[in-house]
Parts: sequence; structure tokens; C-alpha cells
Amino acid sequence: MNPMDTLIWLLNFPAAHGYAIVFIAGFSILGLFAMSVRGATPGAGLRAIREREGLLRSDARPRGQLRSTVVRVVFRILAFLMLGSLVIGILSLTGVPVTRAYIHDNGRPTTATLDGDWVTFTTADGVEYTVESNFFTPAVYPDRDVSFASGEPVVVRYLPSHPQAFVIDSEQTPR
Repeated sequence: MNPMDTLIWLLNFPAAHGYAIVFIAGFSILGLFAMSVRGATPGAGLRAIREREGLLRSDARPRGQLRSTVVRVVFRILAFLMLGSLVIGILSLTGVPVTRAYIHDNGRPTTATLDGDWVTFTTADGVEYTVESNFFTPAVYPDRDVSFASGEPVVVRYLPSHPQAFVIDSEQTPR
């Protein structure tokens, strides 16, 4: 398994679902960053009240700091992943081929059929895949603006180790 193919496959999800990713990431980033600040962990507010009211001994060891630190780090990592997904989604919506060029250059060609927004093709292993190529972020490269009629055969290039990462080759037509 090629590590670069795996990375492109992972990056291809937000690139292929740009419209949805922009909305999901846009609404979730603020909440994730808010959960990653120091006072947002469960029990932090209660501890602050107990300290203020003098109900906590001064020599008492604070409990749960490791757990709250782990929670903050996890939410911070998720926030940065969503921020990266947001950037990839916006680039994909504006027509930048974030992953499409790599898939086109390194993918294995095969013939596929279109049925609306769905592309059906069979890999060299004999496994049939039906994957989405939606209207807002079409899986077409190098000419993103070309249109194909439904039911028309097209040439698809897919990554052999991850066939869900594919592009419709707009330069080739099956003969």
C-alpha cells in the first residue's frame, strides 16, 4: 500500500464533498475551539467555585487534570482537522484540483457509466464501485466544466489501493 495514495484518499473526502464540508466545518470549528480552552472541561467551573468559597483545602491535589488536558488536546486536534477540511472544501468548490491531478496522473484507467451524480465502474480486481460525483464538486479532471450525459460511458482513473478516490478523465472518451 502506497502511503501517498492513502494520504490522497484521505484528502479526497473533503475535496469530493466540498459543499457539505464547508458547512459542517464552518459551524463546528468554533465549538471545537471553545471546547479546547482551559475552562471548558467538565468540572472546571465547579472547582473554581469551590476554590473561591474556600471549600477546597489549599494542600488538596487537583484531580482530573490529566483527563481535562487530554480532552482539551483531543478537541484542539479535531478543530485543526476541521479547519484543514474547511480549507480543502473551499479550494475544491472554487475549482482548485486539490487531489484530482494526483489521481489523474497515478490512477488506473477503466470504463465507467454515469447515472445522474453516480459513477459506476469495475476495478481490475473485478470489484464494482458506485460512487458519487456531485454537482458542486464534480470528480472531473483536467477540464472541470465538461458535462457528460447520463448513461454515457466515460473513462475513470482510480487509485488501485483506494478505488473510492477517482476522477473522470475529460481528455479521453471510450472507443
